[in-house]
Parts: sequence; structure tokens; C-alpha cells
Amino acid sequence: MEKLLKYRVYLFLTILCSLLGGASCNEGPSDLVPSEMTYNYLSLNTSSGNDLIIDTKGRSQYKITTTGNDPYILLKELTYGLDDESVVFTFEYKSGSDIGPLQLFFGEPITEERSVKSDIVPGPGSWETFSIDVKNYLDEFSWGQTGDLLRLDLGSESGVEMEIKNIHFRKRNEEEKARAEEKKANRENDLQLEKSITDYIKTSFGADISSVNVSKHTIIIKGYCPDPKGIFLSEIRPSEDVSTKMEFDPMAEILSPNFTIEVDRFSTGDNLGFDRVLSKWVLVQENGGYSKIISHARYADEIEASENIPVKKVTGKKGLGGFSVSRGFTSDLDDLGISSVTVNITFTQFMCLNGHPNAIEHEYAGKTYYFDREKIEHFDKTMQVAYSKDISVAAIILVNSASQSVDPEIGDLLEHPNYEAEGFFTMPNMTNPESVHCYAAALDFLASRYSRTDHKYGRIHKWIMHNEVDAGLTWTNMGEKPMMVFLDAYMKSMRMCHNIVRSYNGNGEVLASFTHSWTEPVEPRFYGSKKMIQSLLDYSRVEGDFNWGLAYHTYPQDLNEPKTWLDDKALFSENTPLITFKNLEVLNDWVKKPENLYNGEIKRTVWLSENGTNSRTYSKKDLSEQAAGLAYAWKKLDKLDGIDAMQWHNWIDNRGEFGLKIGLRKFPDNEEDPGGRKPVWYVYEAAGTSSEDNVFPKYKTVIGIEEWSEIMFEGAIK
Repeated sequence: MEKLLKYRVYLFLTILCSLLGGASCNEGPSDLVPSEMTYNYLSLNTSSGNDLIIDTKGRSQYKITTTGNDPYILLKELTYGLDDESVVFTFEYKSGSDIGPLQLFFGEPITEERSVKSDIVPGPGSWETFSIDVKNYLDEFSWGQTGDLLRLDLGSESGVEMEIKNIHFRKRNEEEKARAEEKKANRENDLQLEKSITDYIKTSFGADISSVNVSKHTIIIKGYCPDPKGIFLSEIRPSEDVSTKMEFDPMAEILSPNFTIEVDRFSTGDNLGFDRVLSKWVLVQENGGYSKIISHARYADEIEASENIPVKKVTGKKGLGGFSVSRGFTSDLDDLGISSVTVNITFTQFMCLNGHPNAIEHEYAGKTYYFDREKIEHFDKTMQVAYSKDISVAAIILVNSASQSVDPEIGDLLEHPNYEAEGFFTMPNMTNPESVHCYAAALDFLASRYSRTDHKYGRIHKWIMHNEVDAGLTWTNMGEKPMMVFLDAYMKSMRMCHNIVRSYNGNGEVLASFTHSWTEPVEPRFYGSKKMIQSLLDYSRVEGDFNWGLAYHTYPQDLNEPKTWLDDKALFSENTPLITFKNLEVLNDWVKKPENLYNGEIKRTVWLSENGTNSRTYSKKDLSEQAAGLAYAWKKLDKLDGIDAMQWHNWIDNRGEFGLKIGLRKFPDNEEDPGGRKPVWYVYEAAGTSSEDNVFPKYKTVIGIEEWSEIMFEGAIK
């Protein structure tokens, strides 16, 4: 009888909610059997849409067409409080094209800090279910009470048509419960690992490995140990973690306080050859079967290069991003006075484990890998054109997930074990010898081909390691990790590339890639760039500094907004949230500080390797504002000697860049003016030339200044 009464009350409330227009209601009584339960779905506030058209097709069902680059809509306020188990946000959808990534904002306030973003939602063309577990965010934001607001952002593409129905929160199913428990356990392990890494970096050891010098056949390790009794030298390979390792293989016994040990450079093990240029070396104490490290590990300080390649300095600050001869318009290199370019190299698109008729063979440490000849020769042409014009090239090294790799076996080796599909690229897997060997082979192939003294295939001068690692979840994914765990993997990747490149070119450099973040992450689940860079410095100092630099993306605060002088989060302070074109002085000041110099003596390279101002449309006003943004950026850049170059990105408007039009040229498929030069092109042409004073002045009124000196910050950065 009690159960029947509950059901009648519940049925009455359901009918009432329906009469009120489908207002949000909680699930039915929890002790009803599943066949007796029904969901009462959340409703969209149809008057709150932005950049979209919405039609109500029935109770709890909507048709949406996006009309701009920022489509979003609010849900009606909650009329109840969520219970503790209703933590999965879900709905059914149908779309002919991909949606997303979707973003949920838990208001109020509606801010990036109170949001979560999904991966891209595929458009199957038939009804499918979207679900995202938001338990952590409900707890963090104390969201789920009566009156709370939720905003749903539907990607950044115009012209997407979709239907959505039955929006609600539900309990986790058994699979989701198991996944949540696994994720919780992994998180606890990651936090322990982060503590181990942090403690290791901060520890002051009495013993020290002072230098590691690598020749073509041997490695000489020198150091100091005050009491060498029971102490031995051990090798740490990239797939091992020195801060948590419990068992160490003795490489050599330490016989005197000041020691010099020589070992063979090449070894075999794990059925694979191995080049110890990738290793680091540590002192370990053996005591009754128990081992502990008594020094920091140290990587190679000096590496004998096989080629005598002179230092290449950029001849000017003007560069292009995303350069490739296949894009056409190569006359821009001369017309614009370009001295540097970036080239994307996603080697998982042309690397295979098995040979085929059109493959280039490359033997690395006892194993042969294969590279698609047609694709490699395309890169050759790009590098050769740049070399012929004395242009510096930075290769951006990117790694696809397994599902996106041309050879699934290569993909399986190189996809990080914790990769999540929301990432466009993966952090390379360096957790086992086979994966390390494969990754090293790819880097070795590229370094050997583009570091020749005969310049046969052109040259790569700098190596940008992955993309925007402070936004690793999106661009260099290895799952959601504590910062030091992520950074440890990134440092291994940087070191591997650096040491392999230096084996061929003694002046090669690696650059670390960051968004315009400084102290504030650009999204809540990302990292702050300044903290990451400081940790790179700390890691380098304890394990031997190496010549890394910065590849910074100092876009305007809002990538859609070209008027960067309006950026209110770009402050002239060491603790500015962001570094954009507006406050480049902060980055310039940082790189020249004595504590940030390479080995305390040499300024690190800073390239603004992906930057541009947007034209929202091709209207005269929008194009003028884009051009003014470049004029503003150039006037600053030209005065700052700590910043070496800027690569304007994208060189040409690209349909795949989330609606942005940041190129110097229009879309190549633009009907009226395919690939046409935009006003910003002519600003870039004039920059740094005698024409600058004729072209730039008209943009002062757009910026709102009378003299260019007004945009410069002359005080001390504090």
C-alpha cells in the first residue's frame, strides 16, 4: 500500500511537471522497480541561445542549428537538488556531422574555471547517447542544488545540425562505477608518484655525478662520493623512474671519492639494441640487499656529434607557421622577407614496422623501421626550399593515437597507456623498452636525414616538442595527471630528442611548447605555464642543464578577438595570468633573468611559434582590426631583444581551425578571392622595412593611440 501511494504521488508530480512545460524534476522514488521508473528530463531555455537556432520538436526534444563559432544555450534552473548518485550527465542526440568538443558550465558564475569539456562527439547520423561523468565537478563546484544553472556549449563550428532529447542526470552503471574506481586508484598512485618526483628534485645529496661525456663509442662519467664503500654506479633508462625504482643493476663499483668511469655507449638488452646516449646515471648505495640513490641522476652534458654543423641564427624576426610547399604561395617567403618557419611532423602518419615497396628503410640499434617514401620526399621538398633561402626550420614533433596512426602496431607502441580520446595527440609512450626504441628510431631517422653537412634533404634547426603541453589534455594527452607526473614524461621526451639530435648536430635545440598561459591555466584542467617552466628549470639543474628554449603561443586573450590591446588578463607583472601580444615585455624580462639562463650563461631561445590575430569575417572592419593586431604585435616584438622570432600562424586561413581566420591569406577555396592577400599580409610585408612608416600609421586610430611609444611598457616587471 505504501509503495502504491508513493507511485501515485510520483505519477501526479510527473503529470504536473508535464503541464508546466517539461520543467526539470527528479527521478521517481528510489525503491520503485526499474519498469516503474521514468526520467523527467531537463529543459533548454530556448530564449538563451547564442549563435544557434533552436526549435522545439516535442516534449524534451529539440532541433538545433549552429549559426556561429560560439554556439551555446542555458538549461532551465534546477527545480530540485540532485542526489549524491546522480552524477552522469546524459542525453540522446542525432547529427550528420561531428559535434564539439562539448563543454558544460556549472553556474553561477558561468566561467571557464567552472566547466568541463568532453572530447569531440561523433555524428553517427542516427540516435546515439552522449554521457559524461561529472561527479568530481559537482563536488568541486558544489553544484546540483535547486536554482542552479547549467550551460551547454556545442563546439565552435557554424552550420552543424543536430537533434537532442531526453537531457538528464542519472546514476552510474556498473561499467562506469568500475571505471570511476579505477580512475580513483590511478589518481592516488599518480599523487604518490608526484610526491616522489618532487621529493627527489628537492633533496640535497652528499654525492654527485658532475659530468657525463658521450663519444661515438664510449661514455665517461665523473663524480664525487665522500664515502665510496658499498656505492656503485647505475644506469637509468627512459622507461624507468629514478624516484621510485627499488632495484638497481650495478654498472661499476665506486672505489675512490673522486671517480672516473668509462662504459660502452651501445648495449643490448630486452632483445633490442640500446644507445646509452638516452640514459642518465646515478649513484646507489647497497646495504644488505636494500638499494637507495645517494645522488641525483645526470644526463649527458656533452655529446660528440657525427656532423660538423655550424650554429644557425635567424636573420630576422619574421616567420611563418605551418609551412609546406604543398600549400602553394611559396613566393611569400621572398615577398614577406621570411627568415624562419615551423613544419608539423606527425611521424605516425608515415612510419611502419613492416616494409613495403615504397618504403625507406632505417636501421636503429639493431632493428629496421620503415618510412613512406612519398611522404618523406614531400618533407624533403619543404626543407630544401627553406634551406635554399637561408630560412631556419623548427619541426613540431607530434604523435597520433593508435586509431589515427597509419600502422596500428606503431600506434599501439607509441600511444601513451593513459591516453584519452579527448586529446588530438598523445604523449609518446616511454614506459617500456619496445616503445622507447620505436620513438627513438623515429627521432633518429629525422635527425639523421635533416642534419647532414651536404644539405641533401634540407635542414631542421630546432625541434619543438609536441604542442601546448600546458594544455596537455587537448594537445599532448596522457590522461588527467598531476603536473609533475606529466612534466616528468615531457622531460623524458625532450631529453630523448635533444640527445639524439645532438648526436648528429652539436648545435641542435629543443623548444618547449606553451599556450598564452602564465600563472593561470587557460582551462581548469590544464596547467599554469610559469609553474611548468620553473619545474623544467629545477629538473634541468639537478640532472644537468641542456639547451632547451621556449616555443610560446602569445595569441590574444580571446583568440577570436584581434584587439589584443584590450586583454585584461595580460598584466605587466611577473604574476600575470596570461602573456599575450599586449604584455610581451613579461616574457622578454623572464628569459633574460640570470637564474633562467642556460648553464647560468646563455639566453635561451624564445620563438613565438604559433601566433596570429583573427579576422572574424572578411569585412573591411574585421580585416582592418586583424591588421592592426599585427602592427601592434610587431612594434612590440621589434623592440624586445629577448624574443628571437615570431612565426605567424596560420600562414593561410584553414577550415580546420575552429572557425578562426588568422591567416595572412584567405581560405584557398574562397569563392571570390581564393587565397587572396588580406590587409594583414601587407602589414607583415612592410614590417621591418623602409615601408613600415607608410603602412603602419593608419592602424593607430584602430588601436586608439597617437604614437607607437604608447603601447610599450617601460617600467620594471615586478
